[in-house]
Amino acid sequence: MPTPDFIFHVTARSSWESQKQSGFYADHSLETEGFIHCSSSEAQVKGVLERYFVGKTGLVVLHIAPALLKSPLKFEQATNGEYFPHIYGKINTYAVVGVEPI
Repeated sequence: MPTPDFIFHVTARSSWESQKQSGFYADHSLETEGFIHCSSSEAQVKGVLERYFVGKTGLVVLHIAPALLKSPLKFEQATNGEYFPHIYGKINTYAVVGVEPI
């Protein structure tokens, strides 16, 4: 599977804002599951929002350049058969090339 130019991660704006000054961002899933969940397309982001973030406010989508990541990136199959990118470590903030409010 070819690596896309960008991958996406949905998070609370407050979580991103509180961590970005450190130079790294880590979602709670890194601690609980060993990786950070991401999406490889807008369609996947839409599905993630519909499944896991209904009714939540104050969210942003991080646009991440895989070529700039310091942590390993793997594409793994989810239970629905789709492949999703997973980052096995913290996201270095300079790999985040855009932050889109939802």
